[in-house]
Amino acid sequence: MRILLHICCANCAVYPLERLREEGHEVYGFFYNPNIHPYLEYERRLNAVRLLEERSSLPVIYRDEYRLDEFLRNTAFRESLRCQYCYHARLLAAAQVAKRGHFDAFSSTLFYSKQQQHALAVEIAESISREKGVSFYYEDFREGWRRGIELSKEAGFYRQQYCGCIYSERDRFLGKNRIAKRKSRNEG
Repeated sequence: MRILLHICCANCAVYPLERLREEGHEVYGFFYNPNIHPYLEYERRLNAVRLLEERSSLPVIYRDEYRLDEFLRNTAFRESLRCQYCYHARLLAAAQVAKRGHFDAFSSTLFYSKQQQHALAVEIAESISREKGVSFYYEDFREGWRRGIELSKEAGFYRQQYCGCIYSERDRFLGKNRIAKRKSRNEG
């Protein structure tokens, strides 16, 4: 199969890329992550994917758009739904590119990370697949979590410390317990 693999970051891509190639698939990458915050973090991840492209001979389609304002407009006061919005925006873009490019299917490195809401991402991808009429290739890449970490460290890829959005950056520094305590103080 000719598969378009949405790539959130280089280190989450190495294991899915290895697996898909082992299975004999022709893989193309697709970088579209418009909500990464701050902009310097976005650039680090973009440059790491460029390095992956070069070292892995992986053709990558770049939709190099930084749309923090759009992300915030769509998630402010709905922060608990931010991942749903984020998954939908990126998987929809991947499906659209896959359809226009006559790919057999689309997938994502979101299905590698143990930090993602896996079932939600799968549900969204399946819905988009039906809606857009392009196949969704599913594989639970989380089984290769350790292998992916080893491969990305060996390659020297930039390894980020949070998912990417401004809220996940906040959670990284404050921790979920401190955020919950602040919320309860403000509501009481």
